[in-house]
Amino acid sequence: MNLFASEKERNSKQLQIPDADIWYDPCFLSSEEASEYFKILLNETDWVQETITVFGKSHPQPRLTALYGERDKKYTYSNITMYPKPFSEALHNLKKKVETVSGSVFTTVLLNLYRDGTDSNGWHSDDEKELGTDPVIASVSLGAPRMFHLRHKFQKELKQKIILEPGSLLLMQGTTQHYWQHQIPKTKKAVAPRINLTFRKIK
Repeated sequence: MNLFASEKERNSKQLQIPDADIWYDPCFLSSEEASEYFKILLNETDWVQETITVFGKSHPQPRLTALYGERDKKYTYSNITMYPKPFSEALHNLKKKVETVSGSVFTTVLLNLYRDGTDSNGWHSDDEKELGTDPVIASVSLGAPRMFHLRHKFQKELKQKIILEPGSLLLMQGTTQHYWQHQIPKTKKAVAPRINLTFRKIK
C-alpha cells in the first residue's frame, strides 16, 4: 500500500521488487529546503565516530553518527548502544514532514554523515528487536547524491541500485527488512559530504 499522502503521489514511485514495500520520492524537499537543512544539521549536530568490533577487531566506524529522539528510547546496533539527545527544532520539523507524508509516527532519528567517498555503510537490515516486527524506516537524504544498493537475503540474483538525491525520501516498510539488505558503498569518485536521516519507531 502506498502510504504517501495524495499531494506526493505524483512524485513517488514504488520499487518493483518482491518481498518488499519500498517507495521513493525524489522531491520530498525542495532544493532550497534540502540545502538549508543540510547546512543546519552539518553545523548543529553533535557528531561522533563510534568504534565497531568485527571478528574481534575494533576500528572506527567509516562515517559519523548521531541519535536524537525521545529520551528513554536508546538504540543498539552492531554492538553499539546510542542514547538520544532531544530533537532540535530542525529535526522536529523534518520529523513532522516525514510523518505527514508517510502516515507513520516516529520516536527517533539516526543521522549519518558521509564525509567523502571513503565513508560508507556496509550490508545490513534494520531489523533490531526494538524496531518491532515490520518496521517502517523513512530515510531523508541531504547533500551529495550517493548510490544505494539493495540485495535479497535468500535470492542472491535479486539486486537493485538507486541514486539517493538530495531532498529525497526513501520509505521502507512491511516485510522489507526480513528479506532485503541495503548498503551505501564506498566510491573512488570525488563526492561532497552527505547527511542521511533515518526516522524509526522504537518500541
